[in-house]
Amino acid sequence: MAGELTMSPVMQDALVILGAAGIIIPVFARFRITPIIGFILIGVLVGPFGLGTLVDEIPWLRFVTISDPERLRPFADFGIILLLFAIGLELSFNRLWQLRKLVFGLGSLELLIIGSASAVFFAYYSGMSGTAALALGFALAFSSTAIVLPISGTRSPVGRAALSMLLFEDIMIVPIIFILGALAPYAQSDGLGGLFTTIWQGGLVILLMLVFGRVALPRLFSQAARTKSPELFLAASLLVVIGASLATAATGLSPIVGALIAGLLIAETEYHGEVESIMEPFKGLALGIFLITIGMSIDIMTIIADWTTIAIAVVGVLVFKSIVTGALLRMMGARKSTAAETGVLMASPSETTLIVLAAATSALVIDTETAQFWQIVTAIGLTITPLLARLGRVIARRVDGAPELPEDDEDEARTIIVGGGRVGRLVADMLVTHNQPYVMLDSDPDIIDRAKRDGYRAIFGDAARGDALTRLGIESAPAVVLTMDEPVLAQRLVAKLRKEHPDLLIVARARDTDHAAALYRAGASHAVPETLESSLQLSEAVLVDIGVAMGPVIASIHEKRDEFRARLEREGGLSQKPKLRASNVASDG
Repeated sequence: MAGELTMSPVMQDALVILGAAGIIIPVFARFRITPIIGFILIGVLVGPFGLGTLVDEIPWLRFVTISDPERLRPFADFGIILLLFAIGLELSFNRLWQLRKLVFGLGSLELLIIGSASAVFFAYYSGMSGTAALALGFALAFSSTAIVLPISGTRSPVGRAALSMLLFEDIMIVPIIFILGALAPYAQSDGLGGLFTTIWQGGLVILLMLVFGRVALPRLFSQAARTKSPELFLAASLLVVIGASLATAATGLSPIVGALIAGLLIAETEYHGEVESIMEPFKGLALGIFLITIGMSIDIMTIIADWTTIAIAVVGVLVFKSIVTGALLRMMGARKSTAAETGVLMASPSETTLIVLAAATSALVIDTETAQFWQIVTAIGLTITPLLARLGRVIARRVDGAPELPEDDEDEARTIIVGGGRVGRLVADMLVTHNQPYVMLDSDPDIIDRAKRDGYRAIFGDAARGDALTRLGIESAPAVVLTMDEPVLAQRLVAKLRKEHPDLLIVARARDTDHAAALYRAGASHAVPETLESSLQLSEAVLVDIGVAMGPVIASIHEKRDEFRARLEREGGLSQKPKLRASNVASDG
């Protein structure tokens, strides 16, 4: 019929995803439930095993359901690529080099022990062939990069341990899949030969990316920045991440390897902050689609029909992986709390488990019925990972026995101190001296444990991620004080806070006057350059002790501050002179 409006299946799926996310995710946020669970439940609801089963009886439901999950697969894969790209932006080659012992020591032991032990169990107690047992054992040994890292971050002890194991697992995806192909009943003789070809070709591509990326990327983003066009900057960012992913995929390596390297290269440039902020919405939405596809694979009726066996399998996998991972971390010197929390967090199988199971099934290594059973177990494990993260934090607190402080009045307006080191403690002491309530936030559980033992009101959380500051009552907080010795993170956090809370008093620690100027441009109310203040205090002490009168010394100190105010105004392009407050700022320990 002429003029009839038709909607393509892709547009219909997009409407369902955006509509469901727009309704359900805010409800979850209101009750402070992680959106990860929300996206998975959306998948269960709108998928072929949810409302999709009623489409034949209620035809209009086809407009609010997704009948073919495979249509979403490219977008879900893109979400994982963007996640690894974002991880690369948060890292640097120096930091990655510092993690090498954890990646190839802890990471290799974790994968090898869990995979081998699981394979032995399946071979002896489940009657599987040796090849099938190896495939299933190593498939279940993987943990979810897409879910774990957004929860743990990469800077806390738990985050560093999780990142190290997950990076090694991501490296091992391709070799394991190639080996499965070589061990298949009807494998071609070039199976392992293909692996070696992939390794040398992939290595060459990575080397070329490292060499040319260091030269080309700064120039590319410099030209994009000069145009002052956000669209062009976004296009350049997408070009880099997609191009790098395709380059490694063309050699047989996983595309996430290319995405990670692209992020690492951009992290070495001054444009990484802008790239990270402009890509964040795309990463969040694409990851949401990935989680929806996980939910769509969960068949509620199958779970109900065989719930006992499935429950035993889920609990068995979680307990075994938790024990092995925690024990390995303890052997490598981690604190009990870190080992316990990381072990529980890493216990679930992974989205990679689904990939390995699919590869093993196509190679006739694992039969279809067995693969489907473990796919359900994996989907359930992914769904409950956020709950495991909470359980891990509870166990970590009990293991180390940090003393519980009296409960705060959550409605009381409190100054929020971000950073629990020496500087953060000094600020807290001064607030207590003047009867001002406060709460201290840090992403390092060791710092939080020590602070609690010393009587400080300290809470674990990452101010740069999620709703940590919202939970602490930032809407009513009289001020936020940033004391951490991480210049880039401080600048990003100031910009984020100023955008979300235009009237908030933000006091930030700065390394030097240049950093102070950057903080003021980002929106800080006050910045304290530690190098300037320590120099002025040294000068004051020397002048007074050699006999100069206190009055002229204090006057000259104020004059020198005025000079630096003028300098910050001139060099920073500020509309008014910033306020430099004297402070006994010491190195944060």
